Amino acid sequence: ARLRERIRPFVLRRRKAEVAPELPPRTDIVLRCELGESERALYESIRGATVPSVVEKLRAGGNVMAALEVLLRLRQAACHPGLLPGQDADSSAKVELLLEMLEHAREDGHKALVFSQWTSLLDRMEPHLERLSLPFVRLDGSTRDRESVVRTFQSEDGPPVMLVSLKAGGTGLNLTAADLVFLLDPWWNPAVEDQAADRTHRIGQDRPVMVYKLVAKDTVEERILELQEHKRALA
Repeated sequence: ARLRERIRPFVLRRRKAEVAPELPPRTDIVLRCELGESERALYESIRGATVPSVVEKLRAGGNVMAALEVLLRLRQAACHPGLLPGQDADSSAKVELLLEMLEHAREDGHKALVFSQWTSLLDRMEPHLERLSLPFVRLDGSTRDRESVVRTFQSEDGPPVMLVSLKAGGTGLNLTAADLVFLLDPWWNPAVEDQAADRTHRIGQDRPVMVYKLVAKDTVEERILELQEHKRALA
């Protein structure tokens, strides 16, 4: 409250609901999925082998980079075993849930954006979409002609799915043809996710927007959600 009082003469804050009241509503939903038996075993083996030793090192004043490395591996294991070095897997519980949602979306005439911070996870999504005959376009940091990709997706007869890198496609795009957003992996900063969802929830959108966050139950991802809520409360 004291900070707000101090910055009030210098900062004018206007929320989207105040400057664009004509926008349809945006609804955020957390979809929790259960890891498969092999996925759970892999996740728990990483946690058991690394977390206690890292915690001990941190208490002794050790380098925080080791903790970040462990968190990275746990987050990857919660998304797809194939993201981990030396591991291979065709699919994951989270990917199967997403595919089910995308099939329903196509049947109901919706278009969807699928965001991930890992382009390697988007790579692993492509064969599944092709198997289901789900047309898609993709936009990430290596995309040369972004405008062409956006134009193809935005067209009335364009594909129902766009795979998007969270960092490359989180800002500066108008993708109002979509009314569904899937965030495959939670990011530390909720503002980055909000920017991604706002690619479709912006002026020109005439349908309610649904934002689905896919989270693996009983994993570090649930702790990241708690951290996001804390940051949102502060904002």
